Amino acid sequence: MQFSEPQPNFVAVIVVKGMIYPNNFEQKIGFDQIRHLLNGRCLSTLGKDKIEEMQFSAESDEVIRRLDEVAEFVRIIQEEDTFPYQHFFDVRPALHRASIVGMYMDEGELFDLRRSLDTISQIIQFFRREEDEPSKYPNLEDLASGAQAFPTLIRRIDGIVSKFGKIKDNASPTLANIRRELAATTGSISRTLNSILRSAQAEGIVDKDVNPTVRDGRLVIPVVPALKRRIRGIVHDESATGKTVFIEPAEVVEANNRIRELEGEERREVIRILTEFTNEARPQIPEILESYSFLAEIDFIRAKALTAIDMDAIRPELCDHPHIDWVEAEHPLLRITLAKHHKKVVPLDIKLSNEQRILIISGPNAGGKSVCLKTVGLLQYMLQCGMLIPLKRASRAGIFRSIFIDIGDEQSIEDDLSTYSSHLLNMKNMMREANSHSLILIDEFGSGTEPLIGGAIAEAVLRRFNDKRAYGVITTHYSNLKQFADSHKGVVNGAMLYDRHLMQALYQLQIGNPGSSFAVEIARKIGLPEEVIADASEIVGSEYIQSDKYLQDIVRDKRYWETKRQNIRQKEKQLENLIAQYEGEMEELKKSRKSVIREAKEEMKQLLQESNARIENTIRTIKEAQAEKTQTRQARQELAEWRETITDNSADEYEARIQRKMEQLRARQERKKLKIENSKLKNGTAANTQQAREPEGNNSQFSTFNFQFEVGSLVRIKGQQTIGTIEQINGKNATVTFGMMRTVTKLSKLEPSTQEAARQQEAERPRAYTFLSKETQENISERRLHFKQDIDVRGMRGEEALQAVTYYIDDAVLLGMPRVRILHGTGNGILRTLIRQYLQANPAVASCRDEHVQFGGAGITVVELS
Repeated sequence: MQFSEPQPNFVAVIVVKGMIYPNNFEQKIGFDQIRHLLNGRCLSTLGKDKIEEMQFSAESDEVIRRLDEVAEFVRIIQEEDTFPYQHFFDVRPALHRASIVGMYMDEGELFDLRRSLDTISQIIQFFRREEDEPSKYPNLEDLASGAQAFPTLIRRIDGIVSKFGKIKDNASPTLANIRRELAATTGSISRTLNSILRSAQAEGIVDKDVNPTVRDGRLVIPVVPALKRRIRGIVHDESATGKTVFIEPAEVVEANNRIRELEGEERREVIRILTEFTNEARPQIPEILESYSFLAEIDFIRAKALTAIDMDAIRPELCDHPHIDWVEAEHPLLRITLAKHHKKVVPLDIKLSNEQRILIISGPNAGGKSVCLKTVGLLQYMLQCGMLIPLKRASRAGIFRSIFIDIGDEQSIEDDLSTYSSHLLNMKNMMREANSHSLILIDEFGSGTEPLIGGAIAEAVLRRFNDKRAYGVITTHYSNLKQFADSHKGVVNGAMLYDRHLMQALYQLQIGNPGSSFAVEIARKIGLPEEVIADASEIVGSEYIQSDKYLQDIVRDKRYWETKRQNIRQKEKQLENLIAQYEGEMEELKKSRKSVIREAKEEMKQLLQESNARIENTIRTIKEAQAEKTQTRQARQELAEWRETITDNSADEYEARIQRKMEQLRARQERKKLKIENSKLKNGTAANTQQAREPEGNNSQFSTFNFQFEVGSLVRIKGQQTIGTIEQINGKNATVTFGMMRTVTKLSKLEPSTQEAARQQEAERPRAYTFLSKETQENISERRLHFKQDIDVRGMRGEEALQAVTYYIDDAVLLGMPRVRILHGTGNGILRTLIRQYLQANPAVASCRDEHVQFGGAGITVVELS
């Protein structure tokens, strides 16, 4: 697949049934740095060459196999201690040279060949298993099954090379004879030379501390130049200063000549041995090279596994079609950089599916849009290169056949390309080649030219991408692209979140709503004059400013309710776990009940047999005593005493004890199920209850079903079992205490209870309760510490003020605050009226009134909480 108009910097990289565009794609997303990390993890050039050859694959079977191999090697690193990691030597250049007739491997290369072949043999043995043994590493075992070991060749090398890498004396009989003669001749020369040296020292020709040395491979004696004629021989060398000459005495010249001859013979014999071995091994060199390819693959997989461990990477669930559903994805290079400064990367949750294929990300500058785009490109490319990626276990990923990216400045003076022209050229190539199996990554879509026409062209290109059903992640600031995403299927908005109060980016991606650029807020943060900001706001118009503000409010509210939803989901999960735990305990108790009953029956059987024996023994004693009263009384007394000792261990007692345990556990289970049902009813349609009529004013009594509720009455909520006490009656509402919990509810939802029922509930109540977790208690304490008695909503819109007051009153009730103040100002009284209407409808509010004139009067509402 080629472009009809190739450009120097815009050429696609063709891969197996796929395409990567442009040719510097890896540099743009940072994959070249990933290769560098992998290189540092290799044991030899074997693995480094594989890393250089590694490329993107669009074949799902191949990608799955690669990922499984790495995942299995991660387990080997974490669980096995016996895997052979030593002696990964690359002897392939020597083998290629030795394949030529007449060439041979030297002893160092032969030593490396022996050790690396032994490592290959050990690895193959590691993955070998018995026929009936389960497969622990199936993909690596398949890989090893195609590799060949060479035990005969290893034994042959052992006969030539020692464990220190030197040719053995017994490598051949000729070599043994040569080295034997060489050793004898060397010893003879040494003895002769030492004798001459001692004589010279005695005559004062040489110093006492002088020893024989070697020059040009011959044994010589160092002598002062003035005395060199005192020793008969040949001068071979002199020192750099000229103060010492090295003389070979005439007595050892012939012997040294013989040593030179023997060394030449030794060298020729070693070459003959190595050549002979190379000739024997030459037919096997292709198979040996195949085994080294296996060793290179193991080194390559090991490097990827070690890198995956460093990144906390996993093998996600994989499908053979385009799909991205990543949970807490992290940019691996950003993670390494931040770790050096003891910081953590903010993970991203991102999803591209058939329903929402193209994600339009907007948000403030430096808010993380480009990092999000690069994270998608880098992780998907790593995945299809056979690398594990840093995600959480619930993630799913798919296979793309082509990936395109347009990021950064590609202007070129040589090619007469401006920044915008280069972007347009990329768009042209992408539109031509993209399809439903393509992933498109575009940063700052439409930028680089006049905004109006740039946004229009970007929208038209986006429409083509959507028509082709391509997948993509696109970052932009253009409002028309955000609106396009809202009005077209297959395209979805996403926002990089920004904390408007702290004026800092959160680097969190939220899919579903467009993001705001926060241009006014950022301008204010960096200190731009207020009159400039006001002038700019007037130029764009109040509607634009207000729409941007409404957008920010929507994002904020969605974050709040999303957090609430997640908390509810966690609580439901905890409740399900508790139910499963209780059901498990019930099952265990049933099993233990059967066991206890079986044991009790065995004991009763033995007891019955022993009882019959004692009764028969007593009758026999009475008969033998011939009705003598004393012995008869004594026998009966012994029988009565024995009966008393077994009374406490009767089977009825065992049965009663087990039955009590079963009833307690069953009652606890019923209460738990009832609590769950009531919780569901609370969130669903209200039960059809008969409403009692409210008496005039704030009475302390309330009549329903001819029962008079009053302070101190024992009641329970209809449909529930827990009994509480009325503390206060306020119109149709009552404050009821259930144990350590206080709640405000309608009187019509209550029904009377009795002291006897309360005592029975107290007797059945488990004595160990944990009402609040430690984490919840700490959270409440933290909120109480930072809670303020006043809230200022002046300047807010009505809906915004009501939302703030709602959250504030909820927190005040949670923290048990008796009284709070709301500062809303006087003005036209609209904001005060809205807040008062909400407070009067809230059952947690006992009363609300104006503040004293001296402290603010009608501009402040004082709220008394129930």
